[in-house]
Amino acid sequence: MLQSLENLLAKGTDNALLRFGLGKGYLDAGDAAQAALHLRRCVEQDPAYSAAWKLLGKALQADDDPAGAREAWQRGLEAAQARGDKQAEKEMTVFLRKLARSAP
Repeated sequence: MLQSLENLLAKGTDNALLRFGLGKGYLDAGDAAQAALHLRRCVEQDPAYSAAWKLLGKALQADDDPAGAREAWQRGLEAAQARGDKQAEKEMTVFLRKLARSAP
């Protein structure tokens, strides 16, 4: 699946949905850094994409960047609230709480 998505990107297709798919695929494959790269591009293209912010935070957390994860989830929380996306809002609130508890 990842190769098919990469082929689309190489052919010039570049949109938020494609970048989200690549980010999720790389995160699922255990490549958090590559996932974060695609998810950053996704939210640049669509800053209101709350699910992408949520996944970006997870990728950054997995890539040992808690400050980046916090920022992504905070921005995602704003996007979710603006769109009325209650589920994403709840999830990112929990992620932020857990991150705050684990901070030294």
